Amino acid sequence: MATLSAVARGRRPGVVLISGAGVAFQINLRALSFVGLAVILLALLSVWAMTLGSFQIAFGDVIEAVLGSGTQQHEFIVRTLRMPRVLVAIMAGAALAMSGGIFQGLVRNPLVSPDIIGIDAGATVVAVAWILNGQDLRWLPLVAFGGAICAAALIYGLTWRGGISGNRMILVGVGVSAVLSAITTFLMLRYPIERVSSAVLWTTGSVYNSDWQDVRVLGVSLLILAPLTIILMWPLRILQYGDDTAAGLGMSVERSRLLLMAAGCGLAATAVSIVGPVGFVAFMTPHIARMLAGPMTGTVMLLSGLIGAIFLLGADIVGQHFLPVPLPVGVVTGVIGAPYFLFLLYRVNARL
Repeated sequence: MATLSAVARGRRPGVVLISGAGVAFQINLRALSFVGLAVILLALLSVWAMTLGSFQIAFGDVIEAVLGSGTQQHEFIVRTLRMPRVLVAIMAGAALAMSGGIFQGLVRNPLVSPDIIGIDAGATVVAVAWILNGQDLRWLPLVAFGGAICAAALIYGLTWRGGISGNRMILVGVGVSAVLSAITTFLMLRYPIERVSSAVLWTTGSVYNSDWQDVRVLGVSLLILAPLTIILMWPLRILQYGDDTAAGLGMSVERSRLLLMAAGCGLAATAVSIVGPVGFVAFMTPHIARMLAGPMTGTVMLLSGLIGAIFLLGADIVGQHFLPVPLPVGVVTGVIGAPYFLFLLYRVNARL
């Protein structure tokens, strides 16, 4: 077994270079410390979320119920009613955040996210049509997932001109999103209000009525796509320097870009299919992770996912328990995210 023979400080502060036996890699100690803090904060926030509700449960009793050693009443409330909602918010937030990090790096534009370039709109138009036509809602996540994947394939196909250009993808994505949003509006105007109300609730984004089946779907998706995303951070960073540089280093540019798009679309599509088009999570959280820990690496991508989980769960707690009227989580993230978007747009324009 190879052993590490040397440990040296990297050039960037907070980065340790470990090399030896033909192996070399960097560890971002700053990012790792933030990952540890985020894990602790997420765990505390999750337990606190399960103490809240019309029937309040003590912090320690929630932990006992989660571990299966609480009373039958507490275990039913925590494990059947509250825990699936918390886990769905955590995993959907992580998936959206990691997807946003991929697309922002892929097109080299900090103002890009899956909801801006049309992937969420693809899921929305198909899901709305499904709801308005009175179809079986048990199949809604699968239908919405298919809509998101079809929108991503359409954007990719329209963008392809012997290769993929980031700026062209943004323009095509915004155009596709506008067309799909117009179709969604047209569908809502054609149907009776009693059907439209259910569709409107879905389009705002919500973790209401989450169950263990939703947890399993998101869990399997993250189990497959999250490690793939972290592995793909090296080619993503190389692509930041341009296609010619990446090709000169021996990278298969289009194959790497296609894998990154597949991972980003898969994460976004799975999350949107379960919780609906929750806005600004994919846009905001990669920025926060990069501001805290530096350029996007595997560790920073993991931190981005944790921040997305904290953000979505926290927004759901606020919307569910701390407002005069309970609101879907998508409304809360929109209220927080819109000013942040304007602030970031101002900063980007100020640099030009």
